[in-house]
This record gives sequence, C-alpha cells and structure tokens, in this order.
Amino acid sequence: MEGTAVKSNSGKPPQFRAQQFTSMQNTPRCVPTISTTSCHEHPEKCHSLCCAQRQAPKADATPIAILVLENQDLQESIKPQKVEFHSLNFNNTLRWLPGRASKAQDTVYFVQYKVYGQSTWQNKGDCWGIHNHFCDLTNETSNVQEPYYGRVKAASAGVFSDWNLSCRFTPWRETMIGPPSVNMVHRNKSIILKLQAPRSPYKRKRGSNIPMTSYYDLLYQVFIINNLLDEKHSTLVYEGADKIIKIKDLRPGVSYCIMAKTYVPMLDRSSAYSSRQCTVLL
Repeated sequence: MEGTAVKSNSGKPPQFRAQQFTSMQNTPRCVPTISTTSCHEHPEKCHSLCCAQRQAPKADATPIAILVLENQDLQESIKPQKVEFHSLNFNNTLRWLPGRASKAQDTVYFVQYKVYGQSTWQNKGDCWGIHNHFCDLTNETSNVQEPYYGRVKAASAGVFSDWNLSCRFTPWRETMIGPPSVNMVHRNKSIILKLQAPRSPYKRKRGSNIPMTSYYDLLYQVFIINNLLDEKHSTLVYEGADKIIKIKDLRPGVSYCIMAKTYVPMLDRSSAYSSRQCTVLL
C-alpha cells in the first residue's frame, strides 16, 4: 500500500499514515477479528478480514421450511375421516376412515370421549395407539339418555394429526334396534311363533342382559311368505306386543316362510328383518 511520509517538527521519525481509498470508505463497517492496533498498522489485512466476514454464507433455512411443509402435509394426510358412532341395541362403537395416506402401515390412532357439556375429555385406554379403525365405547356411553362426543387423532412417523370430532350421539335416540329372535313350530294348519326382544349389553344385578323392552315400548311385526304364490312378496299378518303368535288357516302341503321385525312407535323406527324361517305344512 502506498503512503505519505509526514515530517515531524519534533525531529522524531516521520509517521506513516495510511491513505484512505474511496472503495474502503463505501464498504459497510464490520468488526474485524484482529486488534485495533494491527488494523492501524496493516489496514489492508483488516479490510480483507472484514470482507471475508461480510461474504461468509448464512445458514440455509430452506431444508427446515421444507421439513415443516412436509410435516403439515403428513398431518393432514393421516387425519381420520368420517368419525361416527354406530350403535345396535346399545352396542356403541366409534368408527372412522383412515386419511388420504391410507397406505401408511405405521399409522396409529388415539380415541377420547366425553359427555356433552363437560370440558374434560377422557382417554379410552384400550383405544390408545391402536391400528384398528373402530373403538368400542359401550361401557363409556352406558347412560343411554346422555349425549356424548367422541374424537380421534392419528400419528405416523412421529407426526400427530389434529383431532377429528364426531357428531353428538345420544344412544336412546340413535341406536338401531335389532329384530326379535323367532322360534317357530307348526301344528295342523297353523304356525305358532315365540318372539323374544333383542337384549342390550348392560346387565341386571343378577347377571342377565337387560332386554330392549326395558328401554322402549316395542311392537312386533310378523310377515309371512307363501312360496307357492310369490317367494319375494311378504304379507304383514301381525303387529302388536304379544310374544306368542298363532297364524291360522294355512294350506297343507304349501311352503311358508316367516320373518319378523321390531318396531318403536315413539321413534317411528323399525328393525331389519329377522332371518327367514321356512316350513311345509303337512
């Protein structure tokens, strides 16, 4: 670096003063890693170190951003879908469909439930970290007049989805009631039926399951099919609360089939048909 010698009036050796370059004046200031004295003595060395500090590349945040986006996409892709209660005779099961990433074999699910109006969710221990797409909440929803909620979340590769909530579920209003069991015998020109209402999973103190007639005023609907006339056409021959029904005036040598339903007048809801039972009168 070129410099200018300055004469001293005191007779001391002339001092060396670094010439200031315009390019250095326009350079943003930085803090050098060498001492101030060294910078004064070797300004070109200080300048090169500062430039190196300014030009050092910053840490690249792109991989982190990509990872966050990938995690968010995984969160959405594993989130359970269509979380719903399914109920038959108060056997209450929470069911759901897997998310878009249905091929993720390592996906596990977590289930919670609560009574409507409560603030605290309860974990379902048997359905915590499971691979199934259903959870039996029969015992947790045993007060059939109470409304309940269920919710499910999924986890895969250390990433957790958001919770997905069911609709409000009140067992008494929403359970489907099964058909009655049917015991059939025939005598002469008659068929005698003995009907029994379906039973709930809840037990009396003596240990027997409580019948659905303890919760509803049930009626029975009995249908008969004359296979000689039309195997697909059924005729309603009885509706009522009696458990023993006699169907008279049937034709000997003809094949008859019997089916039955339960009916809840208050909810205007019928069960599915019972299994078909057939006989040929002698």
